[in-house]
Amino acid sequence: MKDDRRGKRVTVMGLGLFSGGVAATRWFVRRGARVLVTDLRTREELAESVAQVEGLGVTVHLGGHRLEDFTQADLVVANPAVRLDSEYLHAARDAGVPVTSEMNLFFQHCRAPVVGVTGSNGKSTVAALIAHILTAAGRPCRLGGNIGRSLLPEVEDIRPDETVVLEISSFQLEYLHLDRLSPHVAVVLNLHPNHLDRHGTMENYAAAKRHILDHQRSGDVALLNADDERVSAMPTAEGTERLTFSMRGPVPAGAWVDGDVVRCLVGGRETVVGGLDRMKLLGRHNRENACAAVAVTAALGVPPAAVGDALPTFEPLPHRLQTVASHDGVTWVNDSIATNPDSVAAALDCFPGNVILIAGGSPKEIPYDPMVEPVRRKVKLLLLIGQTAGEIEAAVRAAGGDRPEIIQAGTLERAVEVACERAVRGDTVLLSPACASFDQFRNFAERGDRFTKLVHDEKGEAPLF
Repeated sequence: MKDDRRGKRVTVMGLGLFSGGVAATRWFVRRGARVLVTDLRTREELAESVAQVEGLGVTVHLGGHRLEDFTQADLVVANPAVRLDSEYLHAARDAGVPVTSEMNLFFQHCRAPVVGVTGSNGKSTVAALIAHILTAAGRPCRLGGNIGRSLLPEVEDIRPDETVVLEISSFQLEYLHLDRLSPHVAVVLNLHPNHLDRHGTMENYAAAKRHILDHQRSGDVALLNADDERVSAMPTAEGTERLTFSMRGPVPAGAWVDGDVVRCLVGGRETVVGGLDRMKLLGRHNRENACAAVAVTAALGVPPAAVGDALPTFEPLPHRLQTVASHDGVTWVNDSIATNPDSVAAALDCFPGNVILIAGGSPKEIPYDPMVEPVRRKVKLLLLIGQTAGEIEAAVRAAGGDRPEIIQAGTLERAVEVACERAVRGDTVLLSPACASFDQFRNFAERGDRFTKLVHDEKGEAPLF
């Protein structure tokens, strides 16, 4: 058995609602470890994840942590949502117990080159688009990471001739930094205020994102956004190939958008990739995302014609400007992934106006300024839900003027109900919350699914996908 852990006591901290905790648990069970899972949430809250580890012979402690589960273990595998300064992780380290994460384990055991994508906005789309282009070009490829799929269970099956594409969050990067790990191709898309409830300051947040570059080696590739001052100023490791991408014009090495094509200059060779005008992705920000994906695939040697053919066949990901219904001339759009104000501004840029916007949720301690002017220009009715409703209303009203009309709807159910009553032909009803979802939902996906179901139920017709 590879990586034999027979008899070792492994504590998995944070079973979670996505795949990481479950994947780590099952991975260590297969290696003969004595696994204990602990999470602050209850069995009811984690029902789906608990069901996936039941019958494996693991010990499960839910609804709180016990100090001895950390001090008496041989290894602690922490969910990246757990802050590095957690008292339980401190206790483990003080007891000489090493701390790692599911992502760290994958990096340490993966034999294939890894493309890692991070940024405040767009990382899921860019990671998925890179994987789509590689697959369409006949390159063996696997997609995972923060996008919601752990690749740890299949890491031993990944061949060296494959390419792994990972979406990597700032939380995951903090843990990767502990073991001095960076991907072979590192992409930093942008930096906007986000997750300041975790990182405290923009400086700390930027430092966490920069970790994706910190431990690259000679021969690796770094791709940075030339149009983002914070990103373009990031240093890259000695010996790496530094590429940039831009919407504004030519770059010394990398890719830039020129009308409906992307021009690439990689390895001293200039190529042109078409297809931007035929993409199903909406908005200027998605052209920027496509430019980044094209730059990566050019660096990986994918022929330009294959890239251009793949761009129009890429389907937008769920919960990302996803049209879910169209009824009586009203379009309903699920953009539940938009958990910061810059994402909302980018979403509103896709529509000419007449928008009924549903926003609000749980706080991330970030300012709402980036969305205020787009809201005043594009939104006729702002329906606010969740804990941050008052803060968003205050930010919009502080800008002055009599637009938009604002209603404190409270819940998503009431917001959809009001939207149904007020929407007329030509309107777009957009769920683009600018906030996390944890006050009323388990995650952004549940929020988006609920929105879709509510629209379907109100209209009595199947949603569009």
